[in-house]
Amino acid sequence: MALFDEKVTGQLKEILSQMKETVEVAFVTQEIECPACKGTREFLEEVVSLSDKLSFKTLDFVKDQKAREELGVDKIPAMVIVDGKGGNTGMKFYGLPGGYEINSFLQSLLEASGQKEALPGEVADRIAAIKKDVHIQVFVSLGCPYCSQAVSTAHRLALENSHVKADMVESSTFPHVANKYDVSSVPKIIINETHELIGNHPINALLAVIEGL
Repeated sequence: MALFDEKVTGQLKEILSQMKETVEVAFVTQEIECPACKGTREFLEEVVSLSDKLSFKTLDFVKDQKAREELGVDKIPAMVIVDGKGGNTGMKFYGLPGGYEINSFLQSLLEASGQKEALPGEVADRIAAIKKDVHIQVFVSLGCPYCSQAVSTAHRLALENSHVKADMVESSTFPHVANKYDVSSVPKIIINETHELIGNHPINALLAVIEGL
């Protein structure tokens, strides 16, 4: 049974037709699928079918341990966006990017394909100057209208600088992780385990935190 109706399918095809280069999604699951793994795989299969510039590969969390560790995956379900040359973009989705979050998923695919808006010169220079490893986790809920932009901002940082890794974490799929970081409202942004921001913030706000690390 299709996840998207004819109207939504048409809209998704139109958006994905803007992709410039090919993009692959590495989907990490397990042999006996968890409930969230099954739904995420079905979502991914349907989205990938809508563009000839999209493909995905499946990795088993246990059997493909080395490959998924190289991608930085520590829980499932996970999707890592890989560029057309097989390079890890640093953009991850933990859990199903449904609801409002489909917007960040589509934007990440487009940007990984090379379809992205130019950043202001000063912002681009600040991103290029990041020389330390940075891990950004953006906790979201699928009914949150502000979360997808927070994810897209973090993902753009990861795409522009290989020192940065950025994760969308769907809170209800990973309650133990959300509890660890005391997530009571979303979006909640955790940077390098030590700094947190509540709400959707512009890229300059994230850069200010990173520069102070």
